[in-house]
Amino acid sequence: MNPLLQLQKMLRSKANNERARASARYLKTGPGEYGEGVRLLGVTAPELRKIAKQFCDLNLVYISDLIKSPLHEERAVGLLILVDQYQMGAKRRLYLTPIFDFYVQHMDFINNWNLVDLTAPAIIGAYLFDRDRNILQKWAKSKNLWTRRIAIIATLYFIRQKQFEDTFQIAEILLQDAHDLIHKAVGWMLREVGKRDRAIEEVFLKKHYKKMPRTMLRYAIERFPEDIRQKYLKGWD
Repeated sequence: MNPLLQLQKMLRSKANNERARASARYLKTGPGEYGEGVRLLGVTAPELRKIAKQFCDLNLVYISDLIKSPLHEERAVGLLILVDQYQMGAKRRLYLTPIFDFYVQHMDFINNWNLVDLTAPAIIGAYLFDRDRNILQKWAKSKNLWTRRIAIIATLYFIRQKQFEDTFQIAEILLQDAHDLIHKAVGWMLREVGKRDRAIEEVFLKKHYKKMPRTMLRYAIERFPEDIRQKYLKGWD
Protein backbone atom coordinates (compact mmCIF):
# COMPACT_ATOMS: atom_id res chain seq x y z
CA MET A 1 0.00 0.00 0.00
CA ASN A 2 1.06 3.56 -0.68
CA PRO A 3 2.70 4.65 2.63
CA LEU A 4 0.80 7.95 2.69
CA LEU A 5 -2.53 6.17 2.35
CA GLN A 6 -1.43 3.66 4.99
CA LEU A 7 -0.60 6.48 7.41
CA GLN A 8 -3.89 8.27 6.71
CA LYS A 9 -5.82 5.05 7.27
CA MET A 10 -4.02 4.51 10.58
CA LEU A 11 -4.82 8.06 11.71
CA ARG A 12 -8.49 7.65 10.95
CA SER A 13 -8.58 4.38 12.89
CA LYS A 14 -7.60 6.40 15.99
CA ALA A 15 -10.27 9.08 15.50
CA ASN A 16 -12.46 10.02 18.45
CA ASN A 17 -15.31 12.48 18.01
CA GLU A 18 -15.49 13.46 21.67
CA ARG A 19 -11.77 14.26 21.76
CA ALA A 20 -12.11 16.14 18.49
CA ARG A 21 -14.79 18.39 20.00
CA ALA A 22 -12.63 19.05 23.07
CA SER A 23 -9.59 19.79 20.92
CA ALA A 24 -11.63 22.16 18.75
CA ARG A 25 -12.29 24.32 21.81
CA TYR A 26 -8.64 24.11 22.88
CA LEU A 27 -7.33 25.09 19.45
CA LYS A 28 -9.94 27.84 18.96
CA THR A 29 -11.49 26.55 15.74
CA GLY A 30 -14.78 28.46 16.06
CA PRO A 31 -15.95 31.31 13.81
CA GLY A 32 -13.71 34.34 14.14
CA GLU A 33 -11.13 32.47 16.25
CA TYR A 34 -7.50 32.06 15.18
CA GLY A 35 -8.01 28.39 14.32
CA GLU A 36 -11.23 28.91 12.41
CA GLY A 37 -11.92 26.13 9.93
CA VAL A 38 -9.42 23.63 11.36
CA ARG A 39 -10.76 20.08 11.07
CA LEU A 40 -9.92 17.52 13.73
CA LEU A 41 -10.00 13.73 14.07
CA GLY A 42 -9.43 13.64 17.82
CA VAL A 43 -6.17 11.65 17.82
CA THR A 44 -4.05 12.01 20.97
CA ALA A 45 -0.53 13.45 20.95
CA PRO A 46 1.07 10.12 22.05
CA GLU A 47 -0.72 8.33 19.22
CA LEU A 48 0.49 10.94 16.73
CA ARG A 49 4.07 10.53 17.91
CA LYS A 50 3.83 6.75 17.68
CA ILE A 51 2.52 6.94 14.11
CA ALA A 52 5.23 9.46 13.18
CA LYS A 53 7.91 7.03 14.42
CA GLN A 54 6.42 4.25 12.28
CA PHE A 55 6.66 6.44 9.16
CA CYS A 56 9.92 8.24 9.93
CA ASP A 57 11.32 7.48 6.46
CA LEU A 58 8.40 9.04 4.58
CA ASN A 59 9.63 11.12 1.65
CA LEU A 60 9.23 14.88 1.51
CA VAL A 61 6.60 14.74 -1.24
CA TYR A 62 4.28 12.80 1.06
CA ILE A 63 5.20 14.96 4.05
CA SER A 64 4.24 18.01 1.99
CA ASP A 65 0.84 16.42 1.29
CA LEU A 66 0.35 15.89 5.02
CA ILE A 67 1.37 19.42 6.01
CA LYS A 68 -1.03 20.88 3.43
CA SER A 69 -3.91 18.71 4.61
CA PRO A 70 -7.09 20.33 5.99
CA LEU A 71 -6.89 17.87 8.90
CA HIS A 72 -4.95 19.15 11.88
CA GLU A 73 -3.65 15.71 12.87
CA GLU A 74 -2.27 15.09 9.39
CA ARG A 75 -0.39 18.37 9.57
CA ALA A 76 0.86 17.49 13.04
CA VAL A 77 2.08 14.02 12.13
CA GLY A 78 3.77 15.34 8.98
CA LEU A 79 5.63 17.92 11.06
CA LEU A 80 6.55 15.33 13.70
CA ILE A 81 8.06 13.15 10.97
CA LEU A 82 9.99 16.18 9.70
CA VAL A 83 11.36 16.84 13.21
CA ASP A 84 12.40 13.19 13.51
CA GLN A 85 14.13 13.33 10.13
CA TYR A 86 15.96 16.53 11.08
CA GLN A 87 17.16 15.02 14.35
CA MET A 88 18.26 11.80 12.67
CA GLY A 89 20.12 13.85 10.08
CA ALA A 90 21.83 15.89 12.77
CA LYS A 91 23.03 12.73 14.54
CA ARG A 92 24.42 11.37 11.28
CA ARG A 93 25.89 14.75 10.33
CA LEU A 94 23.90 14.78 7.13
CA TYR A 95 23.11 17.88 5.11
CA LEU A 96 20.17 19.58 6.87
CA THR A 97 19.53 22.64 4.71
CA PRO A 98 16.87 20.89 2.54
CA ILE A 99 14.75 20.17 5.63
CA PHE A 100 15.11 23.75 6.88
CA ASP A 101 14.19 25.10 3.43
CA PHE A 102 11.26 22.70 3.19
CA TYR A 103 9.95 23.91 6.56
CA VAL A 104 10.22 27.55 5.55
CA GLN A 105 8.43 26.84 2.28
CA HIS A 106 5.54 25.29 4.25
CA MET A 107 5.25 27.91 7.00
CA ASP A 108 1.85 29.07 5.74
CA PHE A 109 0.48 25.68 6.81
CA ILE A 110 2.08 25.72 10.28
CA ASN A 111 -0.90 27.63 11.54
CA ASN A 112 -1.70 26.79 15.12
CA TRP A 113 0.27 27.25 18.31
CA ASN A 114 0.90 23.55 18.94
CA LEU A 115 2.26 23.03 15.42
CA VAL A 116 4.65 25.94 15.93
CA ASP A 117 5.71 24.86 19.39
CA LEU A 118 6.56 21.27 18.51
CA THR A 119 8.66 22.26 15.48
CA ALA A 120 10.19 25.74 15.69
CA PRO A 121 12.92 24.99 18.28
CA ALA A 122 13.67 21.53 16.87
CA ILE A 123 14.13 22.64 13.25
CA ILE A 124 14.45 26.44 12.99
CA GLY A 125 16.32 26.96 16.25
CA ALA A 126 18.55 23.94 15.76
CA TYR A 127 19.45 24.88 12.19
CA LEU A 128 20.20 28.54 12.95
CA PHE A 129 22.18 27.82 16.11
CA ASP A 130 25.55 28.05 14.35
CA ARG A 131 24.34 30.23 11.46
CA ASP A 132 23.18 33.80 10.86
CA ARG A 133 19.98 34.31 12.89
CA ASN A 134 18.86 37.65 11.45
CA ILE A 135 15.92 36.02 9.68
CA LEU A 136 14.25 35.60 13.07
CA GLN A 137 14.08 39.36 13.58
CA LYS A 138 12.57 39.71 10.11
CA TRP A 139 9.96 37.08 10.95
CA ALA A 140 9.22 38.80 14.27
CA LYS A 141 8.02 41.81 12.24
CA SER A 142 5.77 39.74 9.98
CA LYS A 143 2.05 40.47 9.67
CA ASN A 144 1.44 36.74 10.05
CA LEU A 145 0.74 35.65 13.65
CA TRP A 146 2.30 32.22 13.23
CA THR A 147 5.47 33.55 11.62
CA ARG A 148 5.93 35.88 14.59
CA ARG A 149 5.37 33.01 17.00
CA ILE A 150 7.89 30.84 15.13
CA ALA A 151 10.45 33.65 15.52
CA ILE A 152 10.23 33.77 19.31
CA ILE A 153 9.61 30.06 19.98
CA ALA A 154 12.60 29.05 17.81
CA THR A 155 14.85 30.77 20.37
CA LEU A 156 13.98 28.08 22.92
CA TYR A 157 16.73 26.02 21.29
CA PHE A 158 19.24 28.81 22.00
CA ILE A 159 17.96 29.24 25.55
CA ARG A 160 18.61 25.55 26.21
CA GLN A 161 22.22 26.20 25.19
CA LYS A 162 22.25 29.21 27.59
CA GLN A 163 22.29 31.78 24.81
CA PHE A 164 19.70 34.46 25.57
CA GLU A 165 20.44 37.50 23.42
CA ASP A 166 18.22 36.52 20.49
CA THR A 167 15.30 35.91 22.82
CA PHE A 168 15.69 39.40 24.29
CA GLN A 169 16.05 41.04 20.87
CA ILE A 170 12.93 39.38 19.51
CA ALA A 171 11.01 39.98 22.74
CA GLU A 172 11.72 43.71 22.36
CA ILE A 173 10.28 43.65 18.83
CA LEU A 174 7.16 41.88 20.11
CA LEU A 175 6.57 43.88 23.30
CA GLN A 176 3.65 45.78 21.82
CA ASP A 177 2.24 42.93 19.75
CA ALA A 178 -1.55 42.92 19.76
CA HIS A 179 -2.13 39.16 19.95
CA ASP A 180 -2.53 37.20 23.17
CA LEU A 181 -0.72 34.18 21.69
CA ILE A 182 2.38 36.33 21.21
CA HIS A 183 2.09 37.71 24.76
CA LYS A 184 2.06 34.15 26.06
CA ALA A 185 4.90 33.01 23.81
CA VAL A 186 7.22 35.89 24.75
CA GLY A 187 6.42 35.50 28.44
CA TRP A 188 7.08 31.77 28.22
CA MET A 189 10.49 32.29 26.57
CA LEU A 190 11.46 34.91 29.17
CA ARG A 191 10.45 32.45 31.89
CA GLU A 192 12.67 29.81 30.26
CA VAL A 193 15.57 32.26 30.38
CA GLY A 194 14.83 32.90 34.05
CA LYS A 195 14.88 29.19 34.86
CA ARG A 196 18.53 29.23 33.82
CA ASP A 197 19.54 32.73 34.90
CA ARG A 198 16.96 34.74 36.81
CA ALA A 199 19.29 37.69 37.26
CA ILE A 200 19.68 38.21 33.51
CA GLU A 201 15.92 37.86 32.98
CA GLU A 202 15.37 40.53 35.61
CA VAL A 203 17.74 42.92 33.84
CA PHE A 204 15.41 42.69 30.85
CA LEU A 205 12.24 42.87 32.94
CA LYS A 206 13.30 45.93 34.91
CA LYS A 207 13.82 47.76 31.65
CA HIS A 208 10.61 46.67 29.96
CA TYR A 209 8.02 45.24 32.35
CA LYS A 210 5.87 48.37 32.58
CA LYS A 211 5.45 48.32 28.79
CA MET A 212 4.57 44.62 28.62
CA PRO A 213 1.04 43.32 28.26
CA ARG A 214 0.00 41.90 31.61
CA THR A 215 -0.30 38.35 30.27
CA MET A 216 3.28 38.49 29.00
CA LEU A 217 4.51 39.72 32.37
CA ARG A 218 2.55 37.08 34.28
CA TYR A 219 4.04 34.30 32.17
CA ALA A 220 7.54 35.75 32.53
CA ILE A 221 7.45 35.93 36.34
CA GLU A 222 5.42 32.78 36.99
CA ARG A 223 8.29 31.01 38.78
CA PHE A 224 9.48 33.98 40.81
CA PRO A 225 9.03 34.00 44.61
CA GLU A 226 5.60 35.39 45.44
CA ASP A 227 6.88 38.59 47.04
CA ILE A 228 8.91 39.46 43.94
CA ARG A 229 6.01 38.56 41.64
CA GLN A 230 3.77 40.95 43.53
CA LYS A 231 6.31 43.78 43.26
CA TYR A 232 6.34 43.43 39.48
CA LEU A 233 2.55 43.19 39.26
CA LYS A 234 1.96 46.15 41.54
CA GLY A 235 4.59 48.15 39.69
CA TRP A 236 2.83 47.31 36.40
CA ASP A 237 -0.47 48.60 37.80
